[in-house]
Amino acid sequence: MPIDENAAFLPVRIAVLTISDSRGLADDRSGDILVERLKAAGHILADRAIVTDDVSSIVSRLHAWIDEPQVDCVITTGGTGVTGRDVTPEAIERVQDKPIPGFGELFRWLSYQMIGTSTIQSRACACVTRGTYIFALPGSTGAVKDGWDGILKDQLDSRHRPCNFVELMPRLLER
Repeated sequence: MPIDENAAFLPVRIAVLTISDSRGLADDRSGDILVERLKAAGHILADRAIVTDDVSSIVSRLHAWIDEPQVDCVITTGGTGVTGRDVTPEAIERVQDKPIPGFGELFRWLSYQMIGTSTIQSRACACVTRGTYIFALPGSTGAVKDGWDGILKDQLDSRHRPCNFVELMPRLLER
């Protein structure tokens, strides 16, 4: 899709949340990839954290960032599978105002081209909550690359045409 080179680039302040029972900042390769890509695209890393696969912990961290004026968007990695400890979509359901179902649908379509039917195990999802975007990606490095490179890189670029998430940000709190 085209980038309008005459339009101004508006950096988005993005918080990155890794959801894992086994990773720390020293070995969070998926989080590292997200941080690297968002900075390379010209965005601002607003914050970064790791929480365990626990609904209450995830919800608490999300609420803190949703209420932080310096965070426009949260991207999570991990906890979107189907096992008992995978609870990211359930946590997001607790905080969401409006789901963005097309994000998960598009993610799985892109992922299918890379990993075939195994993509059905992903519950990638997205929403808007009190003016903040939340995008939940699976925890693998490949999934993070697919989600950023195939969707978020363009949709978080204010110059992307015919439309993008950034141009909607001033209107997210409309009633």
